[in-house]
Amino acid sequence: MLKEQAGVNDAQREWGNYVLYRDNLPERLSNHLDRKQKWKQTRRGCGVVGISFSTDCYMDGRAGAITRDAVQTLTENEKYTRVLSRNPILALQDHDVFQEAGEYVTIGSSIPCLHSESVAAIEPRAPSPEHRLRGLIEFDDLGVQTYVSMSPTYPTLDKDDLRMQLKQIAACNPAVVFHEPINPRGANFEMTVDAAREAGQEKLAQELSKLQNRERWAEYAMKHLRWVQELGEELDLPVHLWPDKNLRNYVSPDEAKWIEKWRHRQSPEPFGERELPSTKPPKLERHSVTAD
Repeated sequence: MLKEQAGVNDAQREWGNYVLYRDNLPERLSNHLDRKQKWKQTRRGCGVVGISFSTDCYMDGRAGAITRDAVQTLTENEKYTRVLSRNPILALQDHDVFQEAGEYVTIGSSIPCLHSESVAAIEPRAPSPEHRLRGLIEFDDLGVQTYVSMSPTYPTLDKDDLRMQLKQIAACNPAVVFHEPINPRGANFEMTVDAAREAGQEKLAQELSKLQNRERWAEYAMKHLRWVQELGEELDLPVHLWPDKNLRNYVSPDEAKWIEKWRHRQSPEPFGERELPSTKPPKLERHSVTAD
């Protein structure tokens, strides 16, 4: 379909240079919901619809128009809808739909770092992190629930950088701050390193490249996960960690148990009629990364 309709030969390497608009999506969605008698719920899920987690639903006005109608259709049918966009400023054009949806919608943005030059190197066509945060602050002012995906944090960030980032994120009053370190697997990671180098962000490119050593990756990932949890407690922010399951193979048994507890833990946000955690977040008392 990509080859025929958009002339795409390599979907990964040409990512960001093409888009296929599904203009009839809201109509198809409406017909589907009219026919659907039972909404599936799973043990770990809450029947929440995600828009959109592999592209950007507010990349431009045409995509935004599709998104507006989809959000309106879902929420009018009382389906909880989680919107993720790097362009929440553009999403504000539909603030009336989000406000009318009330408890049935939450909007968030990916804010991996507040260093604009670093983010621009890896996400060259996306709005700056300051732009994203400003949009979420305005949504919060309008009474729309927000969240932040602090994912993936860069290996060039130290604890003070992460503290400053979380302090600024607090301004949008997020219901939850998801956090995930970067994972150096696959061709996509190689493109990330190349993009940083081509943009002149040599230090970032070097630190990313070092993560191809799995023990080095595990050390960085555990450090960031621990720091973000500690900072969330320090700043009274609802942090929820997203540790990669493969990380368990490169850490101590105690750390592996800690990772597993986080992976099975429900996020603390009051959204989608979810069952909130009844226990405190798992604690990691000591830190030692070991090779598999």
